[in-house]
Amino acid sequence: MKKAYILLLILISFSCKAQLQDNYNISTATNGVIAMPYTTGAYSTFVKYTKIQAPNGKAIHIMAQNLITEAQIVRARNILQFYLTNVPGSQHGTDKTAVINKMGINEAMLMLLNGSDGDTNPPNINAQPLYQNEMAVEGHLWYTANDYNHRDAAYEEILHFMHDMGIGVDGTNTNPGALPAYQTEIRAAQDNADNNTFAIWPIGSSTTSGWYYELAQENSLSQEYLASVVDSYYGLWEAWNEVGEPSSATTGMWGLYIAKSRTEIQTEDPMGYAVVGKYFSPMININMDIDPSFTGIFNMTRNDTQKYTYKSQYLQHTSLTGTNASGLKGNDSDNNLNGNGSNNTIEGVKGNDRIDCKGGTADKVIFTGNYVDYTFTVNADHYIVTDGIANRDGIDTVYNCEVLKFADQEVNANILATEGFELANAFKMFPNPATNEITIQLNNLEFSSIKVTVYDLIGRKVRKSNHTKNTITINTRSLSKGVYLVRVKRDTNSTIVTKRLIIK
Repeated sequence: MKKAYILLLILISFSCKAQLQDNYNISTATNGVIAMPYTTGAYSTFVKYTKIQAPNGKAIHIMAQNLITEAQIVRARNILQFYLTNVPGSQHGTDKTAVINKMGINEAMLMLLNGSDGDTNPPNINAQPLYQNEMAVEGHLWYTANDYNHRDAAYEEILHFMHDMGIGVDGTNTNPGALPAYQTEIRAAQDNADNNTFAIWPIGSSTTSGWYYELAQENSLSQEYLASVVDSYYGLWEAWNEVGEPSSATTGMWGLYIAKSRTEIQTEDPMGYAVVGKYFSPMININMDIDPSFTGIFNMTRNDTQKYTYKSQYLQHTSLTGTNASGLKGNDSDNNLNGNGSNNTIEGVKGNDRIDCKGGTADKVIFTGNYVDYTFTVNADHYIVTDGIANRDGIDTVYNCEVLKFADQEVNANILATEGFELANAFKMFPNPATNEITIQLNNLEFSSIKVTVYDLIGRKVRKSNHTKNTITINTRSLSKGVYLVRVKRDTNSTIVTKRLIIK
């Protein structure tokens, strides 16, 4: 845990002024990471660069030394982007434009440094440091093994970065911030936490000496407290259980914070829990890349036998990288799950998921139930798989995956496509727009019965009928003017074809 770097900017006279420009083009580079565009003076040790562009045109710069992997660079940027992503309905996070712009105005810079804190003196630059050995990319061994010798400090340090340079801190030795009202609430929660002889945070401290005293002199108590809450809120300490450290069984942040998990925060630090919910999303709701070294199935569903899932359960969108034939298992959220071009196995679990296998020749999507439980809507470049059993697999939109695995069988996606296009080509509907009735023709299509269902645009079923002939007439006189969806399904398979109908 390091002191908030903004204090260093004020207390130390730096010889190097920011020389980075706001307009570097990173859009054409893989993952938005380019060669370091300015390497003079103190910047000479950096080899790679990326940024987040603020709406006001200013850039939030991220620069990395030579031992930092591209996966670590992208992850650092993604965590910052996550913190700066709007959270609709939250009190202070609904629109974070002011926070992003303030970081740009304050010339915020993040530097990713080789090794560990204390190995060498950092470059003489006004930038927040984050070290190689404390960045555990999802899927990397440090992450999946919950290696606290390489404790993931990225969420903490990048939070300090945004807090100091964007949200703002009250009191002395600070930059002006965008959310003074939110900082007032953070300060109140921190004051509550260190009441009653530091019952909540930082446990075992003293007001007259040691770490807490130093933080108080620096005016960085609220930043360190919020980071302790956020770390436990996103599951980073729940797996901590260190031999010879009894406090590791019940506390977070190296024994300084009373709660290890989100549930514990809610009961043991309710003010901290409330403060987090006013700005931060319950789920990490941007894409997080899985480290290219990963093999196996990366699990985003909590599983006590895979304790890294105490963290990964809060991920919403993930992408495999590298070339390993690995896989993803989602969670109850509406996930975006992406393959890496090898033969991947992806399972969406609950929620309405978007699954893109990206490439490969034998990608597999897993579903919970039997084939007969699902219906399929086939489109030119994707298909929609709808589970007929409530509260199970939901509605998944699937791209570029060759095999669908159900509980009772595997189905080649090309067969679904063939059946879908056969039905789509046969399905003719006229007149459209219509007034009194429509005619549906299914020429040269074999079936015993055909089901026709009409929905309005908010999903209400307004017509349903079964037919045995290739020419069908549907009475539409009672339908109000507007747009409807007409869905046709034959009895021989689960494929659905939908056409839009206008009633005038």
